[in-house]
Amino acid sequence: MDRRTLLKSAALVAAPAIIKPVSAQNPINLRLHTFVPGFSNVYANVMTPWMQKIERESGGRIKFQGFPAMQMGGAPAQLFDQARDGVADVIWSLAGYTPGRFTRMEAFELPFFTYDGEGASRAAWEFAAANAMDEFREVKLLACHTHGLNILHMKNKLITKAADLRGVKVRGPSRRAVQFLQNVGAVPVGMPLPQIPEALSKGVIEGAIIPWDTVPSAKLDELTRFHTEFPAGMPGFNNSIQFLVMNKAKYESLPADLQKVIDQNAGADVSAMYGRLIAQVDPVVRKKVIDRGNTVHVVGKAETEEFIKLTEPVTADWVKEVSAKGADGQKLLAHARELVQRYKPKA
Repeated sequence: MDRRTLLKSAALVAAPAIIKPVSAQNPINLRLHTFVPGFSNVYANVMTPWMQKIERESGGRIKFQGFPAMQMGGAPAQLFDQARDGVADVIWSLAGYTPGRFTRMEAFELPFFTYDGEGASRAAWEFAAANAMDEFREVKLLACHTHGLNILHMKNKLITKAADLRGVKVRGPSRRAVQFLQNVGAVPVGMPLPQIPEALSKGVIEGAIIPWDTVPSAKLDELTRFHTEFPAGMPGFNNSIQFLVMNKAKYESLPADLQKVIDQNAGADVSAMYGRLIAQVDPVVRKKVIDRGNTVHVVGKAETEEFIKLTEPVTADWVKEVSAKGADGQKLLAHARELVQRYKPKA
């Protein structure tokens, strides 16, 4: 073999490393960090399949390392900053854990505002894209969604009307939920999801507001006996804005074709998918709770109207706060409502 043939052979061997620096043998690892446990519905049945789909569509050139239950350290309220600062590459968290930071998106956390998981999630993404991207300017927003309707879960007391909540200590997931509880006379206690079981066991709280799907991971099927929800076709107590965001520099460092893979697994459809997959577990958990012998109460029409009337000031306060920051609060509220109505389940 002459020198020219040797050089040509060497070039062919070296070429793949030059043309395709990212390969399945040397993948880009993305660390996903979140506060929910690995066995929770949202991590096991929503986030994990989402990560696996991206891995497949990247041909193995992207690999995820999942860190549930705050395994990378810190507190749930720090997750957004961890993505911003590159401590984690991707995070999933709740807007309500950093009060006042996502003021515009709090429209979807107002009382008696949303009807479901999927439609409200599609509405939330469209609202964010049109009105609130500045709140996510420090990161790459991948999904912005809700869960199913929030339910009230009580340890020892059945709640059938607003007056039953007077003086009762209840965990609220966000500041709008805290305001909701204040307006009906309850004693609101704000805390992240992981703290609920211990707080209930020690009597720090007497109940909590969370959706059905989250009941098993918070052990509320075991720790509470009474559950209150609103009639079918009505909006629920409230909802929570949840988001999946990526470190901006990490996203921009990806080759263009891998950015495309990420983009194809982000946006309105993915947000709606998150909302749908989370909420589809709700009836399953509800049935299991009833089968355990727990009581599920559906609030009557008159009592529902009383709840709505008492909590109207929460919405007025949101409009006032958003307007004070330079936006047209009434216009934003009207847009959010129009989107929710557009995408809510058909009767």
